[in-house]
Amino acid sequence: MAEAFQFELVSPERLLVSEQVESVVIPGAEGEMTVMAHHAPVMTTIKPGVVTVKTAAGKEERYVVFGGFADIVPAGCTLLAESAVAVGDIDRADLARRIQEAREDAADAKDDQTRTKAEQFLSQLTTLEGAILPA
Repeated sequence: MAEAFQFELVSPERLLVSEQVESVVIPGAEGEMTVMAHHAPVMTTIKPGVVTVKTAAGKEERYVVFGGFADIVPAGCTLLAESAVAVGDIDRADLARRIQEAREDAADAKDDQTRTKAEQFLSQLTTLEGAILPA
């Protein structure tokens, strides 16, 4: 059994998780990363995706996050999300609205850099939609 560490998932609305966990998989900007006890100190930005938490009791919980950053230290991990919700509570209409807004942002972009960033965000959202919602 893996050693437990403190994990907190915080959104502007509320604290979603604050407990001892065995591992957390985070959708970092540079790719998914698994955090375990005694992890080297790292701070990373978060892209839209699913955070998978394995609790100390062995239960797996999943949360959808839309951006933010994670602060990882040997004693624990704090993920401050721009927006977060449990996968079971995801609102299909809200996700569809975010995808439509991202499409509009890409279409309305005034320069290539802005358009590229909007298209990357749109790609992340559509990938997320396919990963968590049944067709």
